[in-house]
Amino acid sequence: MYNTVIFDLDGTLLNTIEDLADAVNYVQEKFHIEKHSVDLVRKNVGNGIRKLMIRSVPMGESNPEFEEMYRCFLEYYQKHCQVKTAAYPGIMKLLVSLQQKGIKMAIVSNKAHPAVEELNDIYFKDFISVAIGENEAGGIKKKPAPDSVNHALELLGSKREEAIYVGDSEVDYATAENSGLPCVLCSWGFRERELLESLKPMAIIDKPEDLTKIIKSCR
Repeated sequence: MYNTVIFDLDGTLLNTIEDLADAVNYVQEKFHIEKHSVDLVRKNVGNGIRKLMIRSVPMGESNPEFEEMYRCFLEYYQKHCQVKTAAYPGIMKLLVSLQQKGIKMAIVSNKAHPAVEELNDIYFKDFISVAIGENEAGGIKKKPAPDSVNHALELLGSKREEAIYVGDSEVDYATAENSGLPCVLCSWGFRERELLESLKPMAIIDKPEDLTKIIKSCR
């Protein structure tokens, strides 16, 4: 019986890709680097902001200007993280339905923790009380390590066997596996359906409302 849902953020609850791409391209323009398409940025996300920048900058961390570029990205994105970002169609209705059923909810993301908190406050604070972003400096390893999921379960007062994990990528699948949670992957996110099917999660959903059906069938 599931009474807790742990959500990924980018590509699952929020379509953030255009704001992420704009931030990447802001840095690339400032440092005279060829800009990336939105599709290329989409392929590069999933392992945290630093990894996104490593994949977006020539020579990655070996670039002598990398740290300055990374700081530039963080500063720009923190100020522009919800210009074009929006909840996917049906997400708000899903959260209302889960809340009415007494389901506890949390967000775990590899996005920088301040941005996760800000986005949760803007969009989901009436439904989601726990929102955890990247905080390796605080001793919480980023996904696919289970640390953020474990921390979320602790804050929610939920048991592992009561929880389900919902994401949109191979990183989310690995996170669920490492956390000992069943995984549901959504097809509207940042990865192709073919990849999602190859992972063989508990379920792949095409509409947010399908999650309610899964939880209902397991109660």
